[in-house]
Amino acid sequence: QVQLVESGGGLVQAGGSLRLSCAFSGRTFSSSYVMGWFRQAPGKEREFVAAISWSGGSTYYADSVKGRFTISRDNAKNTVYLQMNSLKPEDTAVYYCAADRSDIGRAGYWGQGTQVTVSS
Repeated sequence: QVQLVESGGGLVQAGGSLRLSCAFSGRTFSSSYVMGWFRQAPGKEREFVAAISWSGGSTYYADSVKGRFTISRDNAKNTVYLQMNSLKPEDTAVYYCAADRSDIGRAGYWGQGTQVTVSS
């Protein structure tokens, strides 16, 4: 069974930065999984933020975060990161880590979420 635990959320002023972490645990190595981040703001549907291939060689971003957020992974530490810079109030949401063997859009595993609040 795969477990994902996010950390690093908090309150930050607009223009500030945060780094989210997602710790992967389970019977298989995290390097076997595509990893991603999603977010859900109050009253809105959950949306894709970023994803990274199993090797880390390919990354994908939502248009709304391109150039501001960076996803990375350290398979030796079974951890995925989301570096968020130039944060905006509209980035306020619960951020979820996700994992899947192949299609992050149909992720089979989710973390419990971490709150990110950006004040104006």
